[in-house]
Amino acid sequence: MRLEFLVSTVLVAAVITTGCAGQQSGGTTAPGAAKRAQVVPVFEVDPSWPKMPPQWKLGDASSIGIDAQDNVWVLSRPRTLKPGESAQAAPAILVFDAAGNFLRSWGGPGSGFEWPEREHGIHVDYKGYVWVGGNNCPARNLPGLKAIGDDQLLKFTTDGKFVMQIGRSSQSKGNADTLNLRQPADAWVHSGTNEVFVADGYGNHRVVVFDADTGKFKRMWGAFGSQPLDDYACPPPSLKAVPDGPGPEQFSIVHAIRVAYDGTVYVADRENRRVQMFTRDGKFLTQRVRHNAPFARNLALSADAEQQFLYVGGGVDIVVLDRWTLEIVDLIGGPGFLGGGHQIATDSKGNIYVAATTRGLQKLAFKGLKPAAK
Repeated sequence: MRLEFLVSTVLVAAVITTGCAGQQSGGTTAPGAAKRAQVVPVFEVDPSWPKMPPQWKLGDASSIGIDAQDNVWVLSRPRTLKPGESAQAAPAILVFDAAGNFLRSWGGPGSGFEWPEREHGIHVDYKGYVWVGGNNCPARNLPGLKAIGDDQLLKFTTDGKFVMQIGRSSQSKGNADTLNLRQPADAWVHSGTNEVFVADGYGNHRVVVFDADTGKFKRMWGAFGSQPLDDYACPPPSLKAVPDGPGPEQFSIVHAIRVAYDGTVYVADRENRRVQMFTRDGKFLTQRVRHNAPFARNLALSADAEQQFLYVGGGVDIVVLDRWTLEIVDLIGGPGFLGGGHQIATDSKGNIYVAATTRGLQKLAFKGLKPAAK
C-alpha cells in the first residue's frame, strides 16, 4: 500500500496543468475528452423552488437526494432552529417535486434504529431506498444534541420504514473498523455492483464499501489509494489554506462521493481542497487541487449518458470539471446564486439542487449547452 501511494504521488506531481494557477491534476485523458470540453452547461436560478409548507420552518439544509421520478429529497437539521421556533420545525426529510411542490415528509428518531444526532447526508439509490448519515461527535457540544458519535449509516424505504443500519452510535474503533463508520458525510449506491460507497468522513479518513443489501464490508481505501490511518479530532480541523503540491498522504474530511455509470469513483477531500478519482476497487487515477480557493465541498455528475461533467462545490461558485481529465472547464455563479453549497445533486433533466445549510435551498435550472470559452 505504501509503495502504491509513492508511485501515485510521483505521477500527480509530475503532471501540472498549465493555465490554471494554483491547481493541479494528473493522469490520462479519455478518448474524445478534448471534443467534449468544447461546450459547457448553462444554468439559471429558479426563484420559485421550493414551495415550503407555511406551517413549518426549515432547519439547516444539509443534503439533497434525487429519486427515479426526479423528486427532490431534502435532509435538514430540525434541532438547529431557535428554541422559540422548535414547535414549527419541519421534519428532517422533506420531499418536493421538480416544480417545488411539497409531497411528503418523515424522519427523526424511531424504534429499532439510531437516528443521527446531526443530520448530514442523504442519498436515494437506484432501487428507491433512502440512505441517511450524520456527523455529530461528542466534543462538539452543540445545543440540543446528545454527546454521542454518529458512527452509523441508515437505510429506509421511501415511506420511512427502517431496513438496515450499518454501524452503531459511538462504537467506531477507527479507520480499521469494518463494522462501524465514524461520522459518515455522504453515500452513493452503484447500480453496477449493488455496493454502497461511503465518504467516511469527519472522524475517519477513508472510502469504505459495503454490500447494499446485507451491509457486509467489502473494501476500503484512503487518499491516493493508500491505507487510511487514524488522526482523530472532534471537531475536525478546518483549514484556511493548503500548500502547493499534491497534498497530504491522508484525506482530511471526506465530504462527498459519487460513482459514475462506468464505475469511476470521485471523492471530495474538502479541507485539502482536492477531488481524487479512483477505479471502483480503489486504484488512484488522478486528482484536481484548487489551492487558491475553497473547493471539494460536494460533488454531482451531469445527467447526460456519458456524464461528461463533474460539478464541484467551491466557496462562491460551483466548478465544472471534465470528469475524465478533471480539467476545469467553467464556473457556475452569478446574481442570486447561493454559492457552492454544502451538498448538491442533479436530476435526470440536468438541473442542480443546492443545500446550503443556513442559507437554505436552491434550484439551478439547466438551460442547455454553450461553446466553452477559449
